Amino acid sequence: MKLKILQIREATGQSLTSSQAIADLMTEEAKADRECFWVLHLDTGLKIIEKELVAVGILVAAFGHHREVFKKAIINSAHSIITVHNHPSGNPKPSGEDRKIWDRLIKAGKLLQIPVTDNIIIGPGGKLYSDRISGVDGGYN
Repeated sequence: MKLKILQIREATGQSLTSSQAIADLMTEEAKADRECFWVLHLDTGLKIIEKELVAVGILVAAFGHHREVFKKAIINSAHSIITVHNHPSGNPKPSGEDRKIWDRLIKAGKLLQIPVTDNIIIGPGGKLYSDRISGVDGGYN
């Protein structure tokens, strides 16, 4: 049996400079026929360490528990995270439940010192909503 004490995961090199860059990265995921919830683990340069699918839901809802959202971010030593989920309807407007979840995740991220850089909703037609910039695309730098 081989025992790996330390395994280093290299960042993919994909730099995230805007919410539109994330939407472009996740074009295929936006086409899912039910809500799915992803977490992007980021290094200090806003480069992706890992893209993780945390939950697959039903047509109108998908969310995993907060511990699932942050578990691999802790393991990956992520500097920050971005959450992304799709709305199969194509309407990227956040629901009241989306906002409640985001608020709890932001609070948990502060406690864990892994800030939530953004919460993004993507639709199959390319429309997106960014919580960070209140629905208007902008940069992260």
